[in-house]
Amino acid sequence: MQAIDTKPRLSFWQIWNMSFGFLGIQFGFALQGGFMSRIFQTLGADKDAIPLLWIAAPLTGLLVQPIVGYISDRTWHPKFGRRKPFFLIGAIFSTIALFFAPYSSALWMAAGALWILDASINISMEPFRALVADKLPDSQRSYGFVVQTLIIGIGTWVASNLPWLMTQIGVPNTAEPGVVPDSVKFAFAIGAVVLFSSILYTILTTDEYPPEDLEALKKENEESKGFLNGFKEIFKNILGMPKVMKQLGVVQFFSWFAFFTMWSFATPAITEHVFKATDTTSQVYNDAADSVGNYLGTYGLVSMFFALILAFVTSKVKINRKMLHMFSLIAGGLGFIMIYYISEPWMLHLSFALVGIAWASILSMPYAMLSGAVNPKQMGVYMGIFNMFIVIPQIVAALGGINFLYKLLFGEEVIFTMVLAGCSLIVAGLSNIFISDRNATHDT
Repeated sequence: MQAIDTKPRLSFWQIWNMSFGFLGIQFGFALQGGFMSRIFQTLGADKDAIPLLWIAAPLTGLLVQPIVGYISDRTWHPKFGRRKPFFLIGAIFSTIALFFAPYSSALWMAAGALWILDASINISMEPFRALVADKLPDSQRSYGFVVQTLIIGIGTWVASNLPWLMTQIGVPNTAEPGVVPDSVKFAFAIGAVVLFSSILYTILTTDEYPPEDLEALKKENEESKGFLNGFKEIFKNILGMPKVMKQLGVVQFFSWFAFFTMWSFATPAITEHVFKATDTTSQVYNDAADSVGNYLGTYGLVSMFFALILAFVTSKVKINRKMLHMFSLIAGGLGFIMIYYISEPWMLHLSFALVGIAWASILSMPYAMLSGAVNPKQMGVYMGIFNMFIVIPQIVAALGGINFLYKLLFGEEVIFTMVLAGCSLIVAGLSNIFISDRNATHDT
């Protein structure tokens, strides 16, 4: 681990440049998370069927991220580097899928577009996480992941508000039955442009460090040729994952179960419970759906400001990552539960502000804790494996976990999905108590 600390400290703008591609990645995720359920409903999907339509996304992440991490760990090109080739490949396919998703004319087409979009974003996203660990000394890890979170917050806020903004400038917000409104199509097109250009900016402005021993890397690649050997190596790393990674996995499971519940059900739950709108062809519903995007933008905006505060703090003082993450998740859980009790739409901004605090922490603290506990030569594959703890809860949720639990614990009304999300996030927060590795939980 000492070798990590010999890396030079980078300036804010150097870290900003290497993380800027996350702006585009988050445009993709925010549009996907905020409006794919709206697209599904427009194409005739029943509310209870929505999570199953989402299942391709986490299944893809389960397969793609460890493989991309493993391959990128073993990649080196004098001009293109280690992680940047994967940034570019993912950006190209993500851009195409994001542009065409709202033009789907059937549910299977929309689900297929989501599958391609999520797979492509995952190809780009995992190497961005590994790049922070590649280039920064451990003393700047929290700072680096927080800067990523700041950029993600900006992307979430802007992208979530794009359909609303399109409506404000006169783009039609309604369409005939089974057709996605132009406001959503325009928003996805803008997102596609931002996604590609921001990732390209990082590729052009950021250099990567070469491997410490290039000959050893070449020899290792020669000895481990073939997909079968690759899968064996990934499986071996899964079995040998550090203890702190397993402890963080519990936290991640309940955190991402909560957010998948929000992405799947926020639109139907809030449009029905707060706005009393259920007809997907009506002006009332589509205005309400735009408003939901606006509220989701609030959690992105707050996560941006919270990350900005964290960026300042972590650049000056050492922090207790575990305690910060615990209280942030509990705050987000209370924000979700509050939605059930809200009667005035403007109050939803308060709920999602608390959710934004949790989101900022989810996107930074677990990765900062993990990066201090794994072999830097295996950073890519372990970051990929770690993301299994993100996609597995989403698969559980999509296969019926959400529908079963909210109806069993609370009742039939779809708004109870938000209560379930809140309870899950509080459990995630309390699970931080069991993380004991001081190297992971504290800045060095």
